[in-house]
This record gives sequence, structure tokens and C-alpha cells, in this order.
Amino acid sequence: MKILVPLVDGFEEIEFSAIVDILRRAGLEVIIAGLREGAIDGAHGIKVMPDTLIDKMNADDFAAIVLPGGYPGFVNLGKDERVLGLVREMYGKDKYVAAICGAPSVLANAGILKGRKATIYPAVKDMLGGAQHVDERVVVDGRVITSQAAGTAVEFSIKLVELFLGKSKAEQLSREILQAC
Repeated sequence: MKILVPLVDGFEEIEFSAIVDILRRAGLEVIIAGLREGAIDGAHGIKVMPDTLIDKMNADDFAAIVLPGGYPGFVNLGKDERVLGLVREMYGKDKYVAAICGAPSVLANAGILKGRKATIYPAVKDMLGGAQHVDERVVVDGRVITSQAAGTAVEFSIKLVELFLGKSKAEQLSREILQAC
């Protein structure tokens, strides 16, 4: 199972790191796709070198897309037509679409949240675009998964493992990293 994680300047480092680390620990293939050439600058000065460029990505090659938040990262993701196109295409093909912090607003920008339950960073809950806001740490509505912030990143990532590989694998991984289930 291959998972796509787009990376843009201003990403939240904790969210990005938790997502990639937890999913890779679970044995999933995670592809980090930069929106530009070279190292991508995180919101707090940490630079990450992506595996490839977003322009080379094809939705058919992936089971899920997972968007880290961060400011101005989620704003930058939400303005990028390549990201919005991949989100729409993957959603349309019944693949998993997940976002954390402010990044659920990207899902709203792509037009896929209307009528769904979702959560987001509390300060930007007005950016959910017709979704029913749920004030919970992680919200699963079908194949759309949203989470609130850096403090929920590990829980969000473990939930993704559960959805992708099953409850047993998620519980095993939680025990290994001493994360409460």
C-alpha cells in the first residue's frame, strides 16, 4: 500500500514527521512529494528533502493522500491546483483522503467536505466548507479522516494505520511506541 504525503513550504514538522514515521513503522510505503525542487522549509525552520516532485505523482499509484498542516503550509497546499486535483481524483476513486491541523481546509477547497463530519484546528473551524464540525481529536467519516493539530499527530497516524492495516497492527504499533490506545 502506497501513501502520498505532499510537502510544501510552511508545513508543520511534528505532524509531517509523525505521519511519515508511524506509517513507515507500520510497513507502509510513504512517498513524500515536494511542490517544488529542493529541500522544503518547515514552519519552524526544519528542512526536509522530498523523495520526488508532486508533478510526477499519479493518483492511481496510491491508496491514500495525507496532508500535514502548519501555517502557512495548509494555505500553500490549498492554493495548489496539483494538490487539489489529486485530492479530488483520489476521493472520486474511493481512496483515503486525510488531513490534520489546518489542512482539512484543503479538503474543503477541493470540494469534498460538504455534508461530511470533520475536525480542524479550532481557530480555523470556519474553513471547513460545508462540513459538520466535530470537536474531536480525530474524526473518521468514511474514507475521509481529519484531525486537529500537532498534539493529535500520533493519534491521527495510528488511526490511519488501523484503517489501512487493521486494529491489531495499530494496537501493536501503539504498544511499541508506548502510545495509549
